[in-house]
Amino acid sequence: MLFSSLIFIFLFLPLVLLAYFISPKFIKNYVLLFFSLIFYAWGEPKFVIAMLLSIILNYFFALLIARNNKNRNLKKSFLILSVIFNLGLMFIFKYLNFTISNINTLFGMEIFAQTHILLPIGISFFTFQAMSYVIDVYRGNVKVQKNLFYVAMYISLFPQLIAGPIVRYSTIEKQITTRTVTLEDFSEGVRRFVVGLSKKVLLANTLAIVADNVFSMDPGSLSLLLAWTGAIAYTFQIFFDFSGYSDMAIGLGLMFGFHFLENFNFPYTARSITDFWRRWHISLSSWFRDYVYFPLGGSRVNSRGRLVFNLFIVWFLTGVWHGASWNFIVWGLFYFVLLTIEKLTGIPDRLNSVIATLAYRSVTLVSVVIAWVIFRAPDLGYSVQYIKSMLLLNSGQLTDELSIFYLSENWFFFVAALLFSTKLPQEFSGNCAAKVSAATLSIIFIVSYTLMFLISTSYLVLGTHNPFIYFNF
Repeated sequence: MLFSSLIFIFLFLPLVLLAYFISPKFIKNYVLLFFSLIFYAWGEPKFVIAMLLSIILNYFFALLIARNNKNRNLKKSFLILSVIFNLGLMFIFKYLNFTISNINTLFGMEIFAQTHILLPIGISFFTFQAMSYVIDVYRGNVKVQKNLFYVAMYISLFPQLIAGPIVRYSTIEKQITTRTVTLEDFSEGVRRFVVGLSKKVLLANTLAIVADNVFSMDPGSLSLLLAWTGAIAYTFQIFFDFSGYSDMAIGLGLMFGFHFLENFNFPYTARSITDFWRRWHISLSSWFRDYVYFPLGGSRVNSRGRLVFNLFIVWFLTGVWHGASWNFIVWGLFYFVLLTIEKLTGIPDRLNSVIATLAYRSVTLVSVVIAWVIFRAPDLGYSVQYIKSMLLLNSGQLTDELSIFYLSENWFFFVAALLFSTKLPQEFSGNCAAKVSAATLSIIFIVSYTLMFLISTSYLVLGTHNPFIYFNF
């Protein structure tokens, strides 16, 4: 079920809210668990089995770790078993066929037959949440939760279940039992949901048409302008698609009294690649930082070789996490190279002029766009040819009628995407808010967000929606 679907907005969500708020306090978590399982089972009920298996086993692993807290070896053994189980579950569902395909290709014959195992949506997200809970219990950062249904509710909570943000148990540990819903939080939740819906439906979906059309063409025949048009369209599409989902997830959480951490902070305004990953998919980059990079030693190591090794492991795994494809692995390693250069050279901190800083910002943004081409392309060969067209190394054609057509038909959405990728609209609305009365401001906000909601739902009625990109992960 999609957040940006009429059935969710006008049927599922109202039913959940009604059931939740008329329920006594002691069963509210069970209401959320019930509806979360329905939400996940909506598309393919059998996928619930994999998620429930993950919930139950991670619940018991955490209990066993807590009960053997004084026995270091036994406690560590249960942690290792939990990691093996979680990674094994992801491997079977997400990477087994990819591994079989590569083994068969390597030996030039069908040594193993492909399986018919389907990928449960959101498996990478709920697996990482479950792993973080068990690891935090092992580290003593959180207390073990003895109520199985509360652990199940935490892992399966529908606002963040399918595509994040990856919510740590430590973030909502107290909120599971002691949260309250205030009118202010609920109103802010509705506002965030409408903002996210508008990002997804009005910007991401519109620019997706341009990106999909360009990426369906022969990459070697693209003109310079058409190649960059498609790449930039996808750059904006994936940002507004994913940040829109995060906005909706955070908004829905607020409606039920949960305060999730932000997942995006205007990443396309980053001053470096390092800064970009502090702003993009914050819950994932912080997960790898806390559970992989820091345990390996992070940046506080005795040699540059060890630092490079640590970065390699993190970014190889980041690429693998995104999917069973060499494109994702190369995409992760591309960032590994860029981040390694920044770590070893000290750029951009060593830049001491405005011109040099602005130039490096431009290099950063161009690098991000090229990375998204690798991420989006159907295979590595396609991405190489596409990037060559972006560098004028294929057709040698600067522009063509199709690129002019896409830009002339969609210029408003490109400009809006560029504008809303920055803090300018936020700062402008803040300045305006300071000049009007609270009553006037309330009316302006109500009218504005109502219009955004009506326009977005009108697009949905016309059938102009598509699945979220990160559902595949």
